[in-house]
Amino acid sequence: MNKGKTIFAQLMSLFTEYEFSKCVKRYKGDRHAIKFNCRDQFLVMSFAQFTDRSGLRDIETTLDLCSQDLYRSGLKIMPKSTLAEANEKKDWRIYQDFGNILIQKAKKLYAGEKLRLDLDEMVCAFDSSTIELCLSQCPWATLHHGKGGFKMHTLMDLNGSIPAFIRLTEASVHDSKVMEEIPIEANAYYLMDKGYVKFDALYKHFHQNHAWFVTRAKDNMFYEVVKSREVDSQAGLISDETITLSGYYTSKKYPDNLRLVAYEDFRDSKVYRFLTNNFTIEALTVAELYRERWQIEIFFKWIKQHLHIKTFYGTSKNAVYTQIWMAICDYLLLIIAKKQYGLKPSLHTISNSIGQILFKRGDIRDFYNKPTESFNVPEDDSTRQLTLW
Repeated sequence: MNKGKTIFAQLMSLFTEYEFSKCVKRYKGDRHAIKFNCRDQFLVMSFAQFTDRSGLRDIETTLDLCSQDLYRSGLKIMPKSTLAEANEKKDWRIYQDFGNILIQKAKKLYAGEKLRLDLDEMVCAFDSSTIELCLSQCPWATLHHGKGGFKMHTLMDLNGSIPAFIRLTEASVHDSKVMEEIPIEANAYYLMDKGYVKFDALYKHFHQNHAWFVTRAKDNMFYEVVKSREVDSQAGLISDETITLSGYYTSKKYPDNLRLVAYEDFRDSKVYRFLTNNFTIEALTVAELYRERWQIEIFFKWIKQHLHIKTFYGTSKNAVYTQIWMAICDYLLLIIAKKQYGLKPSLHTISNSIGQILFKRGDIRDFYNKPTESFNVPEDDSTRQLTLW
């Protein structure tokens, strides 16, 4: 079926025109569009992301050089002025809504995937990453000390490395203020660092909705020990306690008991204290759950490097948000392609090599599952496991 299609066309066939057009019509994205519509914009920007184009002129030049391969891939040569205008004017929420459609598709494909931990429940990590911008070119993105930037708040379903919820905000917005926007599912686990220790939100938004959270305790937390349990010191466990908050305000914000697990990482001899509202799983599982947060750091690294958000193709808020959401859509398309086409290599290998074969014709499975040519995949820091804690 795919023998005559280019690899790029096969990736873009993973969603239908109907799915995309609903998002476009919602924000009247193709109003007054004559030659180049939102789909053309998305295809060209996806091509730019996958092939690491450095700017609008580079995109136009490369498309012109590849003109004989464009038709069968669904691409058009788009002048840089036209692409710049599209990024400035076409509502970025089109691609946010389209990204949410792809998220739901990816979640269905990866339903049933499990972590290395023996847990049947959904496990998610929530964190944010600040993406810096040049303030002189993007005055809307005020950060501090003359710097510019914005934050990407992300909830990632770790069972398939799927970004299930994303919110873009000003960089000055504190992480904890977005907590109450997280979609909650009962009996799911939510992993967060100690920047999200906001006891009223943990109690009302998570605990009262029967969801489990695992986070790190702050050093200045006041509490009383209600009960202590025996632990296996050989596994790195120091203590496993049931506690109640004793601070005047915190005791009112979280009136129920909490579980405090102290764990020593033998690699660096550091001691970590984890807070959770789950009293049934093993103490070591609490520490191992928090360790799984590294996957969301991989996603942020992907967005900043693998999908080449090192160079923005516009400076307005609409242009920047458009490029971010298109990069997220491309990330999701690769996740979907890996599952739907049964591709064996890691997502890292696929993402680093996809730009080299976009215009080759043949089934994508023949390239990745039975390689006929080698790919030069850079072995940089992105292949190493990031800081876990």
